[in-house]
Amino acid sequence: MTHSKLFLSLLLAGTIGSAGAQSLKDAKAALTAEQYDKAKGILQNLVEKKAKDGENYFYLGKIHLINDKVDSAAYVFNQGLTNAPKEQLNNVGLGIVDLMNGNQSAAESKFSTAVAGLGKKDYLPLLYIGEAYIDAPKPDYTKAIEYLTQAKAKNEKDPSILVALGDAYAGMGESSQAFVNYRDAEYMDPNLLAPKIGQAVISRRAQAYDVVIEQLTALTQEHPDYAPLYRELAETYYLSSLKAPEEQYREINQKGVENYKKYLSLTGDNSVEAKTRYADFLVYSGNYEELKTVAEELANAPGVDAKVYRYLGYIAYNQDKDYAKATEYMNTLFSKVQPERLIPRDYLYAGLANLSAGDEAKGMDLLKQAMEKQTEEDNLETEIAETAFAKYQDGDVENAVKIFRLPASMPESDYYYDANYYLGLGQYSKGSKIVSPAEGEEVTPELGQQKLQEGKPILDEAVKAFGIVVATDKEDVKKKYLINSLYYKGLSELALDGVMYDPEKAQGLFVDSFTKLLEAVKSIESDDANLNSYITDANNYLGYFYYLKGDNAKAKTYFQETIKVDPENEFAGQFVDQL
Repeated sequence: MTHSKLFLSLLLAGTIGSAGAQSLKDAKAALTAEQYDKAKGILQNLVEKKAKDGENYFYLGKIHLINDKVDSAAYVFNQGLTNAPKEQLNNVGLGIVDLMNGNQSAAESKFSTAVAGLGKKDYLPLLYIGEAYIDAPKPDYTKAIEYLTQAKAKNEKDPSILVALGDAYAGMGESSQAFVNYRDAEYMDPNLLAPKIGQAVISRRAQAYDVVIEQLTALTQEHPDYAPLYRELAETYYLSSLKAPEEQYREINQKGVENYKKYLSLTGDNSVEAKTRYADFLVYSGNYEELKTVAEELANAPGVDAKVYRYLGYIAYNQDKDYAKATEYMNTLFSKVQPERLIPRDYLYAGLANLSAGDEAKGMDLLKQAMEKQTEEDNLETEIAETAFAKYQDGDVENAVKIFRLPASMPESDYYYDANYYLGLGQYSKGSKIVSPAEGEEVTPELGQQKLQEGKPILDEAVKAFGIVVATDKEDVKKKYLINSLYYKGLSELALDGVMYDPEKAQGLFVDSFTKLLEAVKSIESDDANLNSYITDANNYLGYFYYLKGDNAKAKTYFQETIKVDPENEFAGQFVDQL
């Protein structure tokens, strides 16, 4: 047996004989219903029994593409050309492979070959090229419409051309043109569900998720056994959850998972490939608990895609908190999977894992790449911020600070001010502990210089971060963070001033922050339970500074302000009596 025949026999192994229906028409019907494992079985049988029928190879190759097995698809398309050189659909298939691999010029060359000698009514290559440009990693809707228009000119009675045109116009954001094509497809074949789904999904691009969910749910009531409806619902619920209030996020997101499970049950597909696609959905929707169950099952499956390292890496990071293992899995993913098959979220978790495992430089570089590569639907910015917040709340402040640095360096980020505030808090907490004398240490200027040398870069970063928040003119940010930021900025500057070690040499680095804090208290409403203690501390530190500088009258004024808020304040009371 030749190597090529051996490889083809391996591709065909396992499902031949299990398929009931054996015609290409049945295979296409299974493809439309997204029963990919069933269609694969039929097509493998057809390829084995009708080796000279090139069309069978094309549809089998398409299933490999759906399963993200690009190399297997290319092999099958080449086998199709070898066995049926005149069937141009396999040239189309190889062009699609090139598109998936990011090679636009090679794809165009193969597409040109495929359509060069088409007969008067031979339109399928044009249709599938149009669909390929819609589904490409970087869609080209203009080219798609160009090919689909040619297909329509050859055959005005195939509604799938109109559906594809609707998809292309929807991708371009031309909703009215999309609607017209979907409507015309529906008139042509009232039993066809694809145009009905297309019309519902138009609103998804406008983020009118409630409308889409209502329309798709109505369709499921009319056609409860049509699996693709539930996949579309799953994806819509996921996107809707990203825009939902925090308290509703998990509930809506879970509905996405439930609908995807319903989709799988209706397709009847329990293959490794189906579970891999489910795992991909769980990755995008952030359902890591469910992903852990699926990933552990896939890890032991024979012939599983190398993408399993993605799932294992995400789980090691999110669920197990095993950052070294997460780094190992992500490194394996990057080494085994072609770059064009990596997704922005891979760079995100490779970055987070490296950061948490101690390689900050590599981690930050990967996180920056994740942000550069993300699309609107990825929403990685939110995931980065939420990861940092979660680590901060769990007490892992050091790793939280590392992650906060990314959005804190991006003024365009929605989390710019939040990140800077928490970056400042984390670094103030760390820096103040470094510069404070340990129990039993003799407090001397020399000790202060030694500790300040170590703590200064950390406290400087805190001051810079708080300074960004303090400088904003955004009212919502000021209401949320201004008073606290001024307070902790002042405390950071107080530590930098070395007041506790050598008070006579204090420069008053903190004076501006505490003065502005007292002014802000008068103009900004705050329900912070610590507000009185902020006022007390600010007045006491300012009073003490002016006392050190010999301005007793000004010092006394600040201490008296403390007494108004806290009559029992011992520190201020002693100074008022003395002055």
